[in-house]
Amino acid sequence: MTSSSSPSSPSRSLTSLAAFGWDEAWAAEFAPYADQGLVPGRVVRVDRGQCDVMTEDGVIRADTAFVTPHDPLRVICTGDWAAVERAGSPRYVKAYLPRRTAFVRSTSSQRSEGQILAANVDHAVIAVSLAGELDLGRIERFLALAWESGAQPLVVLTKADLVPDPAALAYLVQDVETTAPGVQVLTVSSHTGEGTDVLAAVVAGGTSVLLGVSGAGKSTLANALLGADLMDVQETREVDGKGRHTTTTRNLLALPGGGVLIDTPGLRGVGLFDAEAGVGQVFSEIEEYAGQCRFHDCAHEREPGCAVLAAVAEGALPERRLDSYRKLLRENQRIVAKTDARLRAELARDWRMKSAEGRANYAAKRGR
Repeated sequence: MTSSSSPSSPSRSLTSLAAFGWDEAWAAEFAPYADQGLVPGRVVRVDRGQCDVMTEDGVIRADTAFVTPHDPLRVICTGDWAAVERAGSPRYVKAYLPRRTAFVRSTSSQRSEGQILAANVDHAVIAVSLAGELDLGRIERFLALAWESGAQPLVVLTKADLVPDPAALAYLVQDVETTAPGVQVLTVSSHTGEGTDVLAAVVAGGTSVLLGVSGAGKSTLANALLGADLMDVQETREVDGKGRHTTTTRNLLALPGGGVLIDTPGLRGVGLFDAEAGVGQVFSEIEEYAGQCRFHDCAHEREPGCAVLAAVAEGALPERRLDSYRKLLRENQRIVAKTDARLRAELARDWRMKSAEGRANYAAKRGR
């Protein structure tokens, strides 16, 4: 029997890997692999079929050939807890533990496959630069993916020092808070240090992934949290407030105040991938109004007794929110339909019915 002080013991790993999120629950999950002589570690970086894994003996380089399935959602990714060979050259990752959460977006390919960006994340930190005009629709898109992942979203408005007027800054925060119900919104300036202590306290308890478009100030923010210039930073263009990609891979780093941070490259596209529940969470006020509609299958377009349209007419619900809600639901439905034959058939039937209705209405108008 293996003693509790042996190098392969999960209890010893619990002590040395605790800074990276290892706990008793992970140790219990790993027990069958420990019996096989494998050692636990957390994937801190993946590239070219290999990965860097933090183990109780430090970072090792491991090959992922044994965990590279055809399903892109099942490939190993940053944040996974892996079962790695104890020795060998190369050493192989033989399996990874079931994920508690997974941040997934659709790829830009025509096949509409999902791409997993990070695993086992507790907080999804969405960085939004105040250097340019706020894109509320993009924030809603990020939030939908974050809620769908199972992580708790957090919106961080970076470069707050570029908005010196407190009243103007308060209006911007209010706009984002309206866009992100149930989500904490922080203003941060890596230049002055404003807000970084509050953010550090929030992310100290678990694993956080840092998300945003290029130029949002993610690498600068990561350096502020890390207390050192570990991430490369490039200047933002003055013409449009946009930056170039500085982070090229997803890296998991331990924070000095506790917790770990996954920094990601700037995302050009933020496509939804089977995120209906996440969209519903982002637009929770619309879902509430929808529960008061006369018809349970109300599309909120022109149906009588639609509580959602009534809220828009009364000014209680911004029309922009409803338009964004419809757009994201349609996009998500198209993505799901590409892999769901029954849903494809339903969409085709709905399209034919609406077309027939449109032709009938047109004929009726001409007959008058």
